[in-house]
Amino acid sequence: MARFLKIAYLMDPLGGIDIDKDTTFAFLLESQSRGHRNFVMGPADLAIRRGIPEARVQEVHVQRVAGDHYSLEAPTRETLESFDVVMLRKDPPFDMSFFFDTHVASLIDAKKTLVLNHPSGLRDANEKLYALRFPEIIPESLVTGDADLLKEFLHELGGEMIIKPLDGCGGAGIFHLQAQDRNLNAILETATDEGRIRVMAQRYLPEVREGDKRIIVIDGEPLGAVLRVPNEGDHRSNFHVGGSAVRSDLTDRDREICAHMADDLRRDGLIFVGLDVIGGYLTEVNVTSPTGIQEIDQLCGTNLAAHLIDWIEQHAGEN
Repeated sequence: MARFLKIAYLMDPLGGIDIDKDTTFAFLLESQSRGHRNFVMGPADLAIRRGIPEARVQEVHVQRVAGDHYSLEAPTRETLESFDVVMLRKDPPFDMSFFFDTHVASLIDAKKTLVLNHPSGLRDANEKLYALRFPEIIPESLVTGDADLLKEFLHELGGEMIIKPLDGCGGAGIFHLQAQDRNLNAILETATDEGRIRVMAQRYLPEVREGDKRIIVIDGEPLGAVLRVPNEGDHRSNFHVGGSAVRSDLTDRDREICAHMADDLRRDGLIFVGLDVIGGYLTEVNVTSPTGIQEIDQLCGTNLAAHLIDWIEQHAGEN
């Protein structure tokens, strides 16, 4: 690499992260180890002055020491185009604040600054709905707020399905429904706010008991995977709600799924992505702030952050 980079991260406050799980922290460590300068900012720090996006930023120094894992320099205000790279790594949910963050980032001149993931891609790729672009590799799915239609779909699936909110994250609001459950009507009324909110319904995949596989994809290529296994008393496998990390290798089916999606991901500027696969079916496409690389590294002895920083070094400034 010919030069050191200035990299700005739009992210949640560093004080609240888990240094052994947070993916952005792994990026900070890896880029710092190579001599790049890292800066952090939050949504409230963003502004647009005379049509130019800018932010209040602080240069950050990190170390893997619990309770003393970062230090910040004095804040400065800089245009976002003064950075070589801007990383949009704000944790879900994708709310209106983040929607407007992506509009600020869309004003950055792509000839001056590399933005990951691409702001328009983040807006278009709802993490539940984006998977519907690939009907050949997903379980039977329905998106609606109509309770009668949902019950009809449940019957078509043999009396068992999953429903989840379109804007949910971390396993929140996911229900495993069965036709004989006396709470069925109440759950559908609550989940859809009596028809005012759409949900996604999908065939229940019993293989989830063996694990929901998170596949890390960089520029369309799968680089590693981890199984998130639900605990005995829950149908959800997300780490956020107590799922356990179990080592997993990439299978031929995993690679087939990634190859099927690669061109779309690249076209939409979705360079760093986390795919969720259960029983050989794609269930979600995580693009806002995918996680899982530290769990994979710990189980497999890899360094997936290095692959992304390699990619950034190769592509920053190429326009």
